Amino acid sequence: MNKILFLCTGNYYRSRFAENLFNWLATKQGLDWQADSRGLALERGINNVGAISRYAAEALAVRLVKLPDDERFPLAASEQDFQSATRVIALDELEHRPLMNERFPQWAETIEYWLVHDIDKTSATVALEQIKKQILQLIEQLVQS
Repeated sequence: MNKILFLCTGNYYRSRFAENLFNWLATKQGLDWQADSRGLALERGINNVGAISRYAAEALAVRLVKLPDDERFPLAASEQDFQSATRVIALDELEHRPLMNERFPQWAETIEYWLVHDIDKTSATVALEQIKKQILQLIEQLVQS
């Protein structure tokens, strides 16, 4: 099983949406890929209350992606996460490349970066739609390879 790791700052909103949407679509396509997600700076998520952002949960529900009843709480990225992933994608290069350089410099140049801003710069509707489009492109690449 190939593993993709989605990174954001708090592992509460963008990366959790990406993880769950990717896994749902990959399963539907019969792909040998599974996503996980982690946060690069959980301590910055002072407003992150609960397991997953309501914006992410609502956007997944609209797409008929069911979350587990025991949805886990955000997790911080570790060296092991990078070592075990086949592919790593940080969701906002402007925000996450500096965090990668600070916390995981040996991995900073080996991962992919998208450009999906957090809720302080982009509405949840726009950001989650951007992630959905990126994931659909990613799934298409994986199907073709």
